[in-house]
Amino acid sequence: MELPIVSRLKRELAELQYELSHDLPKRLEEARAHGDLRENAEYDAAKNRQGILRARIGQMSERLRELSTYSFARIPKDKISYGSRVKLSDVDSGEEIEYQLVFPEEVDAAAGLVSINAPIGQALMNKTPGDEVTVQTPRGRKTYEIMDLSTLHDRMPEPESTPGE
Repeated sequence: MELPIVSRLKRELAELQYELSHDLPKRLEEARAHGDLRENAEYDAAKNRQGILRARIGQMSERLRELSTYSFARIPKDKISYGSRVKLSDVDSGEEIEYQLVFPEEVDAAAGLVSINAPIGQALMNKTPGDEVTVQTPRGRKTYEIMDLSTLHDRMPEPESTPGE
């Protein structure tokens, strides 16, 4: 089973590759048709976009290679890891907060999506409900108790079995 981020990045990569190989050559040809390339803003913009696309495609291809080593089967079913949703309780105030641990490309602080590389993400990795973690935050050190855990396995549909299994 493929991780959701891998599927999303593959779709985005395919779109960028399509733009580079189909849309951009048309724009370059149209710009060339306008004449002198030395003072052709459309041509310059298209060439600039071509460079940006090539760089982004290279970055995404490398990131996909890195993520391909992160196997769904290796994600723990009983510990906090990528994709886990956790409910935490601030030990001092009792305030509860929920996070989902994601890769850096998926971060959305407003939605509670926190990077596994962020200080809170690193502190939570491989912990279980009942554990306490202490994290350095911009407002000082905070200690949280892990109240609840839902792993990626808990939220993914069961694979359909074939007859005879």
